[in-house]
Amino acid sequence: MIKLIEEQINASVELNKLLLKDDLLEAVKKAADLVIGAYKEGGKVLFCGNGGSAADAQHLAAELVGRFKKERRALPAMALHVNTSALTAIANDYSYNDVFVRQVEAFGRPKDVLIGISTSGKSENILRALTLAKEKSLKTIGFTGKNVANMRPLCDVLLSVPSEDTPRIQEVHMLWGHIICGLTEGELFDGK
Repeated sequence: MIKLIEEQINASVELNKLLLKDDLLEAVKKAADLVIGAYKEGGKVLFCGNGGSAADAQHLAAELVGRFKKERRALPAMALHVNTSALTAIANDYSYNDVFVRQVEAFGRPKDVLIGISTSGKSENILRALTLAKEKSLKTIGFTGKNVANMRPLCDVLLSVPSEDTPRIQEVHMLWGHIICGLTEGELFDGK
């Protein structure tokens, strides 16, 4: 069992080493710049994801609304799956593929950012939400794994983990999300 634990940790360490490539570092910076820009313009950040990615979306929204590391004013952010009445009504009355797009229609404004999280890069409800967000002039950020074909054209910034292993992808998504939260707090609240 110890050997299996070591293998999992080593897999994570090796993947994290790949994240130090200039193009990935620049993509994380660009994503943070979009979030910071939205807040400077009076916008908000909307998140959407399914399963573990929904948990990541909710976690990151909470970091922005509550606090990440600094005592500061709350920043407007929301995970679109947390209103279970809306989620289940939309899924029932329309389809599960529409649960996020209907909420982007309701809440998304041109100064906002939509962050769509899909480890597979193929989640139809995420793709639809990103498509509408672009049509409504929101900035869009995608978090995904190695499969980028569906999300790339829908995202102003696409953060793609060089892996197909869902647990490793989710670990990196949280790392990147935390970095973006920290950069956002630093830019908006340092020295204030």
